[in-house]
Amino acid sequence: MSHCALSGYIEVLPQALKEALKRQPNGAFLVRGMGPLAVHGQARIGRLLFAHGAGAGQQSPFMRQFVTSLADRGVQVLCIDFPYMQKIQETGKRRPPPPIAQTLDQFAQWYALLADLFDEPLWIGGKSMGGRVATLFASKQLANQHSISEQPCSKPVPGVVVAGYPFHPVKASDKLRLEHWPAIACPMLVLQGERDPFGTREEVAGYTLPENAQLAWLKDGDHDFKPRRLSGLTQTVLIDEATQVAASFVRAHGSVHAEVGNVLV
Repeated sequence: MSHCALSGYIEVLPQALKEALKRQPNGAFLVRGMGPLAVHGQARIGRLLFAHGAGAGQQSPFMRQFVTSLADRGVQVLCIDFPYMQKIQETGKRRPPPPIAQTLDQFAQWYALLADLFDEPLWIGGKSMGGRVATLFASKQLANQHSISEQPCSKPVPGVVVAGYPFHPVKASDKLRLEHWPAIACPMLVLQGERDPFGTREEVAGYTLPENAQLAWLKDGDHDFKPRRLSGLTQTVLIDEATQVAASFVRAHGSVHAEVGNVLV
């Protein structure tokens, strides 16, 4: 029996997912041909497709706490696991993620499927690598009104939320991952620990970032928003602070109709 089956995921065909969500709005589904999808909370102020980081899937302690806290604040969160992470969970053997273009295509397929299931806009985002993938996907919207995969993407991205953006590889601060940011037209929020080795507050202060990108700094936090004990803070406090900022950001921009190409969001 598969890991997802043991975890209580309900197997469903992609074309049957909309009806399955009506029956079980906060369900956990194994979408055939794609993978696990878990839906958390009600979309009182917004809805967010949120992808995991390179080293841990949606069941990681950070992801569980971040998603639960954000859902409690009125943002429904849809979590996915990329195929390589599914293999890690099935085999128990760690493996690196595939080239980013492959993961980006998989993310595009999920967005193409999920965005058309709801009348409301579907925000995108992710933790670390998942956030990078989300920003890459958002950067394609102006150039092409379709997904980079073969599936059409009928709804442009309304906004992006990233938890711990990997501005550069650890110990390689000269290799910035910002070349696509100017092409992102929608509002973007980055929640970043001040001590994040993928981009500290001091380092990011020297970058030129687009006006639609907002940064929220978490005091003394690392890449998982863990502060040092002497700070007097805890990871739980910082995650809750981050989700409060994120929910407010989604609420502030959720009713704004921003033109993307010739399509109104």
